[in-house]
Amino acid sequence: MKLLVVEDDKRIRKMILAMVGDIADKSFECENGSQAFAIYAEHLPDWVLMDLMMPELDGISATREIISSFPNAKIIIVTNIKSDAMQQTASNAGASGYVLKENLADIRRIITNQDG
Repeated sequence: MKLLVVEDDKRIRKMILAMVGDIADKSFECENGSQAFAIYAEHLPDWVLMDLMMPELDGISATREIISSFPNAKIIIVTNIKSDAMQQTASNAGASGYVLKENLADIRRIITNQDG
């Protein structure tokens, strides 16, 4: 399985990879939504773990961009924003899941339940 982690904070990227890296054969990282589409198109990862609040292009816009060209892409929003409205916006953009950074173990649960 290939993972793409899109997160502007390098420490958070490393924490996410520490949590789920062992279930990935290969992982890719970038720090903003502007880079996410190009990396997705080049590597076609099985899952994208996407932050919401990033410079240049936010996670919702980046999710829409990826889904518009790759409708089967599986994207999990990983954020500190606990909001039903934002969760619905993410779902409407095409996200497959919504995980709070305080519950990173949920990423593993979503991936293994949908892939296993």
